[in-house]
This record gives sequence, C-alpha cells and structure tokens, in this order.
Amino acid sequence: MQPRPHSKKLPVLLLTGFLGSGKTTLLNALLADGIKTAVIINEFGETPIDHALLKRQDLPMTVLSGGCLCCQIKGALTPTLKNLWMAWNQASIKPFERIIIETSGVASPEPILDTLLRERWVSGHYQLQKVITTVSALSAADQLARYAEAQSQVAWSDLILLTHADQTDAATVLALNTTLTTLAPSTPTQRLPFPYGLADLAPSSNPRFRPLPKPLPADPDRFRSVSLILQAGVTLARVESALQAVLQQHGHCILRIKALIHDTSQNRFFALHAADGRLYPAAALNTVATDNRLVVIVDSALDDITDDLKRMLSDLI
Repeated sequence: MQPRPHSKKLPVLLLTGFLGSGKTTLLNALLADGIKTAVIINEFGETPIDHALLKRQDLPMTVLSGGCLCCQIKGALTPTLKNLWMAWNQASIKPFERIIIETSGVASPEPILDTLLRERWVSGHYQLQKVITTVSALSAADQLARYAEAQSQVAWSDLILLTHADQTDAATVLALNTTLTTLAPSTPTQRLPFPYGLADLAPSSNPRFRPLPKPLPADPDRFRSVSLILQAGVTLARVESALQAVLQQHGHCILRIKALIHDTSQNRFFALHAADGRLYPAAALNTVATDNRLVVIVDSALDDITDDLKRMLSDLI
C-alpha cells in the first residue's frame, strides 16, 4: 500500500481485535514498512501503556485513554482527525502519509466506522482503506462466544489475521476458522507471520458487503480496569511473582494484564503481558518512561475483583 503523498483524502487503516490478540505487535510491524504514519491509540484504562511499547516514537501519536473508543468517539476522535489534517495540510514537507487507528480490545469498530464514513468533514478528508482484525487462536473461540465486541470486530473486518496459531493444535485452528467463516463469510483469513505492509494489506478494490451476525447483548459496564502506578525501585522478578499470584487466584476473570517496569537491578525497562491466564516472558524495551505502570482488565460479570486486586498488589504501590 503506497498512498499518494498529496492526495486530497488521507488513507486510514483501522486495527481492531480483542484483548491480547496482537494488535500492538501488528502495529509495530506496519510502522516498519517505510510509510510515514500518524497513529491514534485507544486504551481501556486510565493509565496508558501501549504507546510506550511502540518501537518507533518519532511519529505523530495521539493516545485516547480512560474508556472504549466507542464511548469517546464524538468527543475525541473527530477533533483529533481535524488537528492531524490541519498539521498535514499546513506542512510543506508532509509529516505523514496515512493514519493508523488502533482500537481498544474491548471496543466495537462500528462507531469508528460510522465517524469515518458518515461524518461529513471526516469523510471528506479521510479515506478508510481497510479494517484489519487480529484474532488469537488461543482464546478467540471463548471470546467470540461470550463477547459482542469480539463478534463485531470480526464481522466488520476486511482482513482477519490469525495469531498464536503455532501455540495450539490443528483441530482448534480448524474449529476457529469455521466460526470465523460463519461470522464473516466473505472476509479472507491469513495466518501470521506474513510480509507485513505488502500487497496483503493493500486497500480493497471494491466495497465489501457481508451479513452481520445476530448480536449478543452488549454490557458497557462489564469490563473494568485497575490502573496502578507502581513504586520506584521494584524489580522485574518481584512484579512477576505478584502477577503470578494474581493469575493463580483470579485468572478466570482476568482478560489482560499489561505492565511497563523499570528493573532497577538491570537499569532497563521491560514490558510484561498476560492473557488467558498466562504470564508471558518479559520483553526488554528501548523505551524510557517516567514511572512503572500496571493495568489489569477484568470481566466483572464473572467476578468483580477490583478491590482484591488492589490488596494483592499493595506491596508494589
């Protein structure tokens, strides 16, 4: 995909997918394809982390945090797009050639699409090129059965990228592909990895029409987040031990854990991730942050553990 640098409408890629499905990993890969990009990231929770996980920090970036993008769309997305357009239009050397929007993992893309396609000023200055949905082979079957947001992310996609398929068995992948075909019968599914940024992500030549699934009832209050600033001086091992204890006791209702930790014993920042009850190995970062951050996202319909989480993690605060 190579947009014209001075075209009237700026191209937009929309990245969506449920928590832990690999959206930020995909975004990092896309930002390495050589196209100058402005990024809008939405995070569920009061303490943003995802922007610090990007390998490139030298680009126009806006972070919308505190809730789902669907809830903030009228108040934040349109002004953000207008500001980006004015910056682009006034610059003699264009600072970016496209916009990538990464949605919150618990957001339906439908309100974003409504804004991009139906809001008069936005649709006159931006061109939606593709909705790309990441789907984790490890957890998608359960998520699609339980969450309206996960179904919507698949149903509105133009391209489904299947992640983590190498971490499960062939029967699970086959069953998931059957479910995806039912939800989005005209949408192609590809398994990662593949050559990001090449013809696979080129804009669709024609609008796609697809039947939408009968929606599950959405509950906007179902998802809760616990956002914490951790004390300086904590070690990575200490945080990992605390999170393992949290997952052992409450893993059934924890959808996602994200943390940005400065390990004083190594004098380096690390990213910690957990999903599906599993704490993944820490990843070293080149990012320099101002503090240690932790976000835990839970399904409060299963069990509201907010107070207990704060108690269990109190030694780190």
